[in-house]
Amino acid sequence: MVSIRLHPRLFPLASFAFALLATLALPAGAQTAPARQVPGVYHQAIGDLHVTALFDGVVPLARAELSGIDEAGKQALLSSRHVPESPQGLQTAVNAYLVQRGDVLTLVDAGTAQCFGPGLGHVLENLRHAGYSPEQVDQVLITHAHPDHLCGLLDAQGREAFPNATVWLARADADYWLDPATETRTDTPAMYRPLFKMARDAVAPYRAAGRLHLFAQGERLPAGVSGLDSHGHTPGHTSFLFEAGADQQLLVWGDIVHYHAVQFARPDASFEADLDRGQAIASRRALMARTADAGWWLAGAHLPFPGLGHVRRDDDAFAWVPAEFSPLPGEP
Repeated sequence: MVSIRLHPRLFPLASFAFALLATLALPAGAQTAPARQVPGVYHQAIGDLHVTALFDGVVPLARAELSGIDEAGKQALLSSRHVPESPQGLQTAVNAYLVQRGDVLTLVDAGTAQCFGPGLGHVLENLRHAGYSPEQVDQVLITHAHPDHLCGLLDAQGREAFPNATVWLARADADYWLDPATETRTDTPAMYRPLFKMARDAVAPYRAAGRLHLFAQGERLPAGVSGLDSHGHTPGHTSFLFEAGADQQLLVWGDIVHYHAVQFARPDASFEADLDRGQAIASRRALMARTADAGWWLAGAHLPFPGLGHVRRDDDAFAWVPAEFSPLPGEP
């Protein structure tokens, strides 16, 4: 094959010519706008880890469900950060993360599958787009037992989506969400009642196969992973800290933040779905401070996809610093 080398000064002209030729070569009607976004996959190398963000979809969250901040404060933060908004609410991403260390694949959260209707449930699809198969996943760490984090344990036929994986869930969340008695308690909020059967169904085949592992806070997790108690949103909400070597760490948190445009700047603003709002605020402040001060990488379930980056202090609050798009090591 003949190799063609252009003088650098000719690059802009050559690029324009190639673009023009490509346009002229298209058949009539080919300029129709694409109907689908690109696959929801993003890869990031962090020390000796290969992290793949997997997009599950977006869900609208109403402004009215954000409490602890007045309307003027909400408006000021939301308008300056340009969060997409529909009549149904503010666009909120749902993400899961596949962390590869050597030959071991760990998935943190599994997405919504069929639980929340169209527009969501794309974790398995994007896992395949990323070049992996569900059968390769060794373990699934669940931050908490809400349907947008664990319904994806099942495939479209209601079978184990990850047939070779052990599922790890905090015992405190299992005691609450997997117990049928909690569902019928008089003090259980009505908004939560549909979630209990979803949780029980999602873990049922793993429990039957002996591959549901319930852990208490402080107990040992899979090698290279520590569980950080971040309860409040749910009784057993856990964030997972991965050792990445070379003095690097990756924290994967679940529902520490739902309204990223507001809650970094105002960590005292809470979400109506938080079971214990005061504790959720305390966990958010503590985890943001620790993440910022330690310089950890962060992956967030409800941060704008791919949800990878860092946290920095901003006066007496915090700010989200998204990662820049980066080639993988050795990529040509």
